[in-house]
Amino acid sequence: MLDRLARLILPRPKKILLAVLIAVLCVGGASMGLTDRLTMGGYENDDTESARTQAVLEEEFGQGRPNLTLVVKDPRGVDDPAVARAGLRLTRELEDHEHVAGVASYWSLGKAPALRGSSGDQAMVTGTVLGDFDQVNDRVKELKETYTGTVHGLDVKLGGLALMNYENTETAAKDASRAEGLVFPLVLVVLVVIFGSLVAAALPLAVALATLLLVFGLMFALTFVFEANNLLVNITTFLGLGLAIDYSLLFITRYREELARGAERDDAIRATMRTVGRTVTFSAVTLAVAFLSLLVMPFGMFRSIAVGGTATTLAAAAATLLIVPALLAWAGPRIDKLRLIRRKPRPEAAEGQGFWHRLATVVMRRPVPLAAGVLVLMAVLASPVTDLNMRLADEQMLPKSARSAQVAKIVAEDFNNREAQAMPVVARNVGAPAERQEEISSYAAKLSALPDVARVDALTGTYAEGERVAPPGPPAKRFAGDDATYLSVVPAVDGLSDRGEALVDRVREADAPFPVIVGGQPAISVDTFDLVGEKLPYLLGILAVGTYILLFLLTGSLLLPLMAMLLSLLSLSATFGSLVYVFQDGHLQWLVGDFINTGAITWTTPILISTLAFGLSMDYAVFILSRVKEEYDRTGDNELAVATGLERVGKVVTYAAVILSLVFIVMITSGISYMKALGLGVPLAILLDATLIRGILLPAAMRLLGGACWWAPGPLRRLHDRYGISESAPAPAGAGTTAPAGTQERRERVTGRL
Repeated sequence: MLDRLARLILPRPKKILLAVLIAVLCVGGASMGLTDRLTMGGYENDDTESARTQAVLEEEFGQGRPNLTLVVKDPRGVDDPAVARAGLRLTRELEDHEHVAGVASYWSLGKAPALRGSSGDQAMVTGTVLGDFDQVNDRVKELKETYTGTVHGLDVKLGGLALMNYENTETAAKDASRAEGLVFPLVLVVLVVIFGSLVAAALPLAVALATLLLVFGLMFALTFVFEANNLLVNITTFLGLGLAIDYSLLFITRYREELARGAERDDAIRATMRTVGRTVTFSAVTLAVAFLSLLVMPFGMFRSIAVGGTATTLAAAAATLLIVPALLAWAGPRIDKLRLIRRKPRPEAAEGQGFWHRLATVVMRRPVPLAAGVLVLMAVLASPVTDLNMRLADEQMLPKSARSAQVAKIVAEDFNNREAQAMPVVARNVGAPAERQEEISSYAAKLSALPDVARVDALTGTYAEGERVAPPGPPAKRFAGDDATYLSVVPAVDGLSDRGEALVDRVREADAPFPVIVGGQPAISVDTFDLVGEKLPYLLGILAVGTYILLFLLTGSLLLPLMAMLLSLLSLSATFGSLVYVFQDGHLQWLVGDFINTGAITWTTPILISTLAFGLSMDYAVFILSRVKEEYDRTGDNELAVATGLERVGKVVTYAAVILSLVFIVMITSGISYMKALGLGVPLAILLDATLIRGILLPAAMRLLGGACWWAPGPLRRLHDRYGISESAPAPAGAGTTAPAGTQERRERVTGRL
């Protein structure tokens, strides 16, 4: 098929390029409205107890999740009569806002102690901005302008989860623009260093641009079918750029290798399509399997990344296989115009003496001590992973300059309360709540006596430590529906911590006089991690089985796919250990930039890095194993195939890893901690995999396995012979099966060194 595609392209490269250009511009033009159709949602599952609780709150009581916090400060003190009047005026003004509900303040709740700062000059106003993610974003933007600064003579700071989501969106957009402005010049410089020619360096960038336009256009169309998270643009941009450059680099390098062997231009392109074309196609399918495994995670954000990542990998492969051969056929020798760096061509006699060949030979001479040294290093890097702690995103993932982060810090230091993490305990179909006040009071007192509960607010008053501490006031009316009621359990600890999650379990297990369901941020955290724990084995299973089958089709071996996956797991373990050391334990902030250390990592980060890093490491495994398999098919010598295969593609893999790492590492400049983690984790995994793993552990393992590397039982070997993917270009008609000239000499040289 790839040979037929080459025959289609070679006689008419200009027409192919024109057709691709028109298609890219048409599809890409439709993507102009993509950002307007993205959402901040997708981080929660609608089929959990916490989600059902929130739905009942909105339906029965008109109460949304608390997401608005105002900190009011005045040097006269919050109990000063003038300050109290201004505070009540501010409270009522918010109550009258059509998109704000559940407003309560220190003054409206009769000077509730929990809403008064310990310094005495600060008080809190809380509420809920109504609407879905995008509506809340728009509405909090307006509220931020109105209720920040001096309001009714009071110093007001607005924060809360609603502002956090808005600032996250704004910060991410600015970070993405800055990162894109950095990455393109950096990548262009590296490509010029690799190719020496400005024209040749521009070719991969042209493929990358076409890939991105195709993907964005496709994503725009898909947003009419499913909800797409705003993180999709960041990931697909950097992934598409990196993959398109990697694939183009591999293609151009092999094309030049064929020319150096004396092939004519068209023959060189056809040979490259038959070999590298298969590698690129296979790599894209392997990466697509990695992304599609995310579909088992029941969260809209992961599903949009799965679809977007799959589309990006396939688009990068398609753009490479259409554009690169057409440009090479059209440009011919002009591909090396505007040469900025001139190098002497490497003489043929030097084959077998390159760095990667020498490294492979040295490693295979002493596989055990060298592999042991790398394994010890990996173990040291991975050791912190045993303390990995994940939590939901909150204001602390933003930079310290973010207003929502500043308000969260004030609340934590001066108020020491968890109003925004209150857990609603909802009971439906209980009849008129006024007739069940005794049961409600008894239940509220029982809940308030649980460990780590600060207080419980209910229709019948406020409770703490098993006793009613305040009678019901006017705000208590919000706890009663026609035949439903709810109680608000305010935790005394961080609701997203281990103690907070344990509290959710205690509240849910407590005896109640009527059936109840529990929600709020702590309950969302519990439900989220329960779902992750339930679905993660399926994700890993799909990833492992899918990758194993594909690598078997490539190699025909039962052991090589398993070895490749185990090596990738090593680099992933070392990466996660490093992330814990930096972002959970708070080390090396001078290197990655300042961030708020929460003692945990945002929960989506390890899952995304697992998929991205594992998929990309398999990408490089495909690059190397496909060439090693090609050399093994030619020579039948395992050690020679390893040394020659690494020699042929080792440099390409190194270049590709450097470029892809540069593409992702610019994310470290982000002000958002989980973006910083992606910017460190993905490049670290890529570089570890492309150097220590593929340069030392892979040849060491293949040397120790010897001929067993390529073993498979008879039925599976016949299956591979029929359905497997052969990387070798077919020999011309009439050609024999002898190894190419110089093979015996090189075999003797490698064997002698071993």
